[in-house]
Amino acid sequence: MKPADPARVLVVTDRVGASPQLLDSIRARVARGPAEFHMLVPNPARAEYNPTHPERHAQVAGAELQLAALLPLIEAAAGHPVQGTVSHRHDLMDAVEETLQDERCDELIVAVPPHRIERRL
Repeated sequence: MKPADPARVLVVTDRVGASPQLLDSIRARVARGPAEFHMLVPNPARAEYNPTHPERHAQVAGAELQLAALLPLIEAAAGHPVQGTVSHRHDLMDAVEETLQDERCDELIVAVPPHRIERRL
């Protein structure tokens, strides 16, 4: 009998960083069974910037360096290599939608801080 393919898990965060909660979520997912992880970070440049504006490219380059530094922590939690990309989209949902058009995903881990309006509600 052939073992099941690992689940493909898209890890989405709106900032480049490895919070203890994010690492715990990855470890918990690994404990449930085989999984491959892809870390997705949206473009940190604000959406109103022109796509060719130099600051937009500088912010993406900075985010890619931060992501490269972060991946070893994510890989340690996952127990194997992890892919990571910085989307050219600033909006989190646009970045997810674009990624899901290009690759298969079985599960999502969304790591974003609560929005200030949630506290009011």
